[in-house]
Amino acid sequence: MVVATHQPLFLPWPGLFFKAMNADCLVLLDNVQFPRGRSWMSRNRLKSDQGPTWLTVPVKRKGLGLQGIPDVEIFTGKGWRSKHLRTIGQLYARSPYLDRYFSEIQAVYETEPIYLIELNLALIRLLWSILTPDRDLILQSELGVEGRGPDLIVNICDRLGATDYLAFPMAVKYLDEAALSKSGIRVKKTPFYAPVYPQLWGRFLPNLSALDLVLNCGPASSGLLAKT
Repeated sequence: MVVATHQPLFLPWPGLFFKAMNADCLVLLDNVQFPRGRSWMSRNRLKSDQGPTWLTVPVKRKGLGLQGIPDVEIFTGKGWRSKHLRTIGQLYARSPYLDRYFSEIQAVYETEPIYLIELNLALIRLLWSILTPDRDLILQSELGVEGRGPDLIVNICDRLGATDYLAFPMAVKYLDEAALSKSGIRVKKTPFYAPVYPQLWGRFLPNLSALDLVLNCGPASSGLLAKT
């Protein structure tokens, strides 16, 4: 069994789904520390006629110190939900698949989740259903596995009976390959090359949110991603 892991990012880049395509299951690390400073956990990029455009989810951080991902709350009010939906609608008004998927995106926002993880998981599952519906998505919290850094990866692989752990080459330095090998787990290094696909607004920009891929290419997105 090939296992991969990833943090539950906000509207993640296509690389997360490419990783899932090349594994038997992907485990989202939903029970680790929330990153300090700006991170992809609460923001990501779409595309406008001016280039990359950020969508940011406002979260409560001031005076809270280090937080676990499950504990990070979203600021209520401020109109950010309607702003996100309006921005998506405006930027992709001419995209072939906005009408097909916008109601599902809107439904996620209108549930008004309290915690960031709830929003991120709902959006990941929506994209997952389009891009990688035949792969298993598992939460770390469902496994009941704990640990820090490389130990967490070893524990997840042990729990799932993994034979291989899939990682992008840039992430291998953060692994304990000796500990994985001791558990009978090989490290499978898989590079990711951003797929080139038809985009609105001129020159192609790689590694935007996977939402850009889906709204431009619809059901063909999965095949485009598999070819990278």
